Amino acid sequence: MSSIDVRTAPKGEGVSIPWGSLAPFIALAVIVILGATINSNFLSTNNLLNVITRSAFIAIIGVGATFVIATGGLDLSVGSMMAFVTGIMILTMNGLTPALGNWAILAGAGVAVVVGALCGLLNGLIITVGRIEPFIVTLGTMGIFRAFITFMSDGGSLPIDRSLREAYRPVHFGDFVGVPYPVLITLVVVLIGAFVLYRTKYGRRVTAVGSNADVARFSGVHVGRIRTMAFVIQGICVAVAAICYVPRLGAATPTTGQLWELQVITAVVIGGTLLRGGKARVWGTVAGALILEIIANVMVLTDMVSEYLVAAVQGSIIIIAMLAHRFTSAR
Repeated sequence: MSSIDVRTAPKGEGVSIPWGSLAPFIALAVIVILGATINSNFLSTNNLLNVITRSAFIAIIGVGATFVIATGGLDLSVGSMMAFVTGIMILTMNGLTPALGNWAILAGAGVAVVVGALCGLLNGLIITVGRIEPFIVTLGTMGIFRAFITFMSDGGSLPIDRSLREAYRPVHFGDFVGVPYPVLITLVVVLIGAFVLYRTKYGRRVTAVGSNADVARFSGVHVGRIRTMAFVIQGICVAVAAICYVPRLGAATPTTGQLWELQVITAVVIGGTLLRGGKARVWGTVAGALILEIIANVMVLTDMVSEYLVAAVQGSIIIIAMLAHRFTSAR
């Protein structure tokens, strides 16, 4: 589908520009200009790379959330799941280090992906088989995952083995031709997500289920299977984000990933994916993640608003985005 649609009727209408799809990127450009105007240090290479790298985790998880929300679902457990997966990964690496050495990092990453997929599968099956609202299910698993990481860390910190830190550090702090590895990993995840969503039968069924589950079911689509798979994709994306995140702090704590669910949902909604389902914008989600991180960065660089109000600003943004969607759809 072309981004600019030339219509032949009615007469005089000319070129129709998809402002809804472009809105996140226009907003991103405006915020970048505003940031550069407010503080000259904003456009420094180090600051921009820092902003893009920090947004990578929300963007990666946001790709999975785009699938879930496009089906009409919602996952409030991603922040707690992130902490839980991180904890399991660290325990696995620490336990295998004496036998495998640095190879324990790869083993831990593999376990993280499996655990993330299983967490997503658990959410999906309870929702589809148990026929419980996603909001209720993921609110429950949010508490469960957070309790597990608190138990595993005994309420404190769960650090990775010291012998692994130097070998693992480049995954977050390293780069390839100047581009940080988390950014490259994000790009790969987004490209795969965009391909699956826009170029495969499964992707078409995701939006069909979100648009009208009954019609999709009558058309032969296994609605439960599509929704469950979306939650599995979400879990895998959480695991990938965890793999990139672990070397940043070198530990998992009960506060790891706290309030990330708010940021992820906000990024997806800002990006143009409808919260009621039926329309998905993977690249818009990336723009949404960048917008959130840039706003937080500008708040830190200036004294106009306290950095402690970042969560309040993010919460306001999702409300404004939802109001914009409501008024747009009402036209």
